[in-house]
Amino acid sequence: MPINIEIKAKCNNLKKIREILLANNAVNLGIDHQVDTYFISSKGRLKLREGNFENNLIHYFREDHKGLKESKYQLYKTDKESNLKQILEQSMGVSCIVDKQREIFRIGNVKFQLDQVMNLGNFVEIEANDENGLYSKEQLQEQCNYFIKLLEINMKDIISESYSDLLKQNNLFNQIFIEE
Repeated sequence: MPINIEIKAKCNNLKKIREILLANNAVNLGIDHQVDTYFISSKGRLKLREGNFENNLIHYFREDHKGLKESKYQLYKTDKESNLKQILEQSMGVSCIVDKQREIFRIGNVKFQLDQVMNLGNFVEIEANDENGLYSKEQLQEQCNYFIKLLEINMKDIISESYSDLLKQNNLFNQIFIEE
């Protein structure tokens, strides 16, 4: 199972982060409108991501604490035209829906996401990824720490919760109940 080391922080200046990334030769992969539907799951988290670039069913386990977090995940590429979402809604129920605009950058194995999340605001995410078994957990952590400093992310802005958790805490989520 591939691992990520990731960090998420509130961001008051996406333009500044974008400029720093581009000045450090980050590749801009574009902007994706993504809708993540979280399903009720007894183990880990299960979400269906529907976007212009990414369409995946994602099952993952992630630590919920402030700072660097390890995430283990599995992806299943999906087809926008399939009825998978309906099947999952009817069989499992929906926990939360997160709607966001995501600008994606990459430097090597590290992905940067500048997010504008409906009802929450702006965030930056850093994900150091090891899909091929080339990096140790410690190396991924070092990469994240390097980019936290480079992007001048203030430690007080780092959050431990996922967007879905933040939406639920503030009663801003779209919950769907399926009648049987």
